[in-house]
Amino acid sequence: MSIDKKTPYGGIDISLEAIASVAGGAASECYGVIGLVPRGSITDAAKEVLRMEEYVKGIYTRKVKKGYEVDIYLCCAYGVKLSEVLAEVQKRVQYELEKAFGIRFKAVNVFVVDIREVN
Repeated sequence: MSIDKKTPYGGIDISLEAIASVAGGAASECYGVIGLVPRGSITDAAKEVLRMEEYVKGIYTRKVKKGYEVDIYLCCAYGVKLSEVLAEVQKRVQYELEKAFGIRFKAVNVFVVDIREVN
């Protein structure tokens, strides 16, 4: 699946990999985030943190009535206030996506799959 955007100069086809790359980069730069993890089984997801090339496994994008929704699956650091970290991830990812693509993203849903202690 990809997102089609119409402009006065023609159509643009935005791939899910592009959305995942921008969203994953923005999320992984936030304080308290160790990295993205693949969605699916919690036991399998907790074993690995995704590299930048694999962000598409940890981000799910879907079209809704008034825009698009993005689900992000994260591994967070132990000892941080999760509500603050997740609110910052939501705001930053939504800002970066709307700035990069010029498309309205109705919701950015963040799921914490694993919490790890950072040495």
